[in-house]
Amino acid sequence: MTREEKSQVIQDLTAVLADTNTLYLADISGLDAQTTSNLRRACFKAGVQLSVVKNTLLAKAMEASDKDFGDLPTVLKGNTSMMIAEAANAPAKLIKDFRKKGDRPLLKGAFAEESVYIGDDQLDALVDIKSREELIGEIIGLLQSPAKNVISALQSGGQTLSGIIKTLSEK
Repeated sequence: MTREEKSQVIQDLTAVLADTNTLYLADISGLDAQTTSNLRRACFKAGVQLSVVKNTLLAKAMEASDKDFGDLPTVLKGNTSMMIAEAANAPAKLIKDFRKKGDRPLLKGAFAEESVYIGDDQLDALVDIKSREELIGEIIGLLQSPAKNVISALQSGGQTLSGIIKTLSEK
């Protein structure tokens, strides 16, 4: 690979890093062809981009990026695959689900929701991160609850003002 080609790859990786808020680094070495194909298919279905990267080039792209990846470049040893997704917990769920059949892929580290996670032991914490849609659903549920209480209080208190006030004061 020439210097110009390396420089172009670093620029491309830097652009990818700038466009994402979720980056997982995993070790998929040791997977046979069929298992790797199954992993790629599962990534495609889950909306996760999977690509194998050269550690030195990704480290340089991280340095050139505006984002603070903290200690994440320290995990760039051995075989490294990069997983990128819109939902912060999608790659973690995919890894956890895929590992029910084997011991790979191993999570090396992740950058999700502007936080850095190092090590495979962080997988459960990453799975528990709520996606934007899940948070919106919870907020809507919380906002609907008080409104439902007021409406039910108004209906149970009768149509008189004193009945409504009495029911609301009891709640």
